[in-house]
Amino acid sequence: MALSTPVLGVVMLIYLMVIFYLGWIGYKKTERSDDYMVAGRKINPYILALSYGATFISTSAIIGFGGAAGALGMGLLWLAVMNIIVGIFIAFVVFGSRTRRMGAKLGAVTFPELLGRRFQSRFIQGFSGALIGIFMPLYAGIVLIGGARFVETALSIDYDVAVLLLTVIVAAYVITGGLIAVMYTDALQGALMFVGMAFLLAFTYAKLGGVKAAHSALTAMDTLVPESLAGGGHLGWTSMPAFGSPIWWTLISTLVLGVGIGVLAQPQLAVRYMTVKDDRALNRAVLVGGPFILMMTGVAFTVGALSNVYFFNKLGVISVVAAKGNTDLIMPQYINSAMPELFVILFMLVLLAAAMSTLSSQFHTMGTAIGHDFYRQYIKKGELGQTINITRAGIACTILASVIFAYVLPISIIARATAIFFGLCAAAFLPMYTGTLFWKRMTREGAIASMLVGTFTSLFWITFVHAKEATPLGISQALFGKATLLTGTWNVIDPILVATPLAFVAAIVVSLVTKPGPKEHLDKCYK
Repeated sequence: MALSTPVLGVVMLIYLMVIFYLGWIGYKKTERSDDYMVAGRKINPYILALSYGATFISTSAIIGFGGAAGALGMGLLWLAVMNIIVGIFIAFVVFGSRTRRMGAKLGAVTFPELLGRRFQSRFIQGFSGALIGIFMPLYAGIVLIGGARFVETALSIDYDVAVLLLTVIVAAYVITGGLIAVMYTDALQGALMFVGMAFLLAFTYAKLGGVKAAHSALTAMDTLVPESLAGGGHLGWTSMPAFGSPIWWTLISTLVLGVGIGVLAQPQLAVRYMTVKDDRALNRAVLVGGPFILMMTGVAFTVGALSNVYFFNKLGVISVVAAKGNTDLIMPQYINSAMPELFVILFMLVLLAAAMSTLSSQFHTMGTAIGHDFYRQYIKKGELGQTINITRAGIACTILASVIFAYVLPISIIARATAIFFGLCAAAFLPMYTGTLFWKRMTREGAIASMLVGTFTSLFWITFVHAKEATPLGISQALFGKATLLTGTWNVIDPILVATPLAFVAAIVVSLVTKPGPKEHLDKCYK
């Protein structure tokens, strides 16, 4: 579909003017390090909810996971359930309130600093910062891919140009305005995303003859499942895969649990709990965050699956075939083909908003991890200096790494790469983070053990066991002459189900055999 250039130009200009205005407000309000790092700890709860939701739900959810639903079906809606229960309710009410209080007591302005100060360990803070700086560009890269793929399809412009366009726009207001600018722009982008997804759901059901007709047609398509998917356990787009099959393990362990649990240990989300002044603000944010996540994920996964009905009616093929095997193109092709032109323009802004809101938070988190946590606190031993300038330099370096990933990663990678990063964060940080908030007896040695065991077990499983990554990486093949060290069901079990439990065991065992920290410090943390 060729979009109307004048209309698109006017809409884009207005959108970017508002975004840069909000970024300028953030810049004007950024006077101290606390302003740049944690938005001065006085953000409105509704701004928090929309910023958290817009950061959490990126183009990886709408494009990547929507495309995965086009291939695997509506079983992915279990991830929407996990996102609401774990990612919103447990995150805000259980983890958020304790994170906010302890962060304020310890004067922490980043997620790694919270962990490091609780256990009085520069190593924990430095290692956590380095881990984020090294691996988060992978996540940022696939967010860039999601936004760029839609822009490429909608505007018929070169993919490489689309990547650079997105990167330059986001970098401009993140580097200057800090977290205040990020959260203000996130809130606007989150509102735009909500409206766009509501229209997408309504247009889809209208296009397919209504709710009942659309779902009945999708159910009747179970005989069209390709042999390659049917052999892996695919039973149709409105059914769960066969229990214990490779596709079932991919759906449940990698996508649902990998992302559904991993959200609790996302550094760019955890730092947001420290941006409000009290627990009441966090509780109020749940009332906005829950419906927002339901609309974002529920609509993306439902429409992704229903796109099969549209493509079959129009082209006589299922979605994966229409997208030429690239699941990351299912949603862009469906929207550009099935939706009215004005809606395509609106939805391009929705996708830009989703990409920009998540990227801005990722760039800010990566920059603070490198500049504040790794460089200042670990390398320079807390020496005062130009932290904000170093952080801005860190942002620039990680932006470059993210763009490189966007260019070199293979097709159909968005959902899988998201799950890899979320799972790595869960294994490396969740046991230590849980102990930080809820277990006074957890020791520095236990925290370090859990972090190292979780990190390296996860990386080992990705490199040598989990076939989806180990086979294309080829390291196991080169070293041992076989694609994976283990065979059978082990090849489809996600690293999160192995590395995270081992990290929890390491945290508990090592903490019980080592000496707790100073009583005065622990009393300060848990008082």
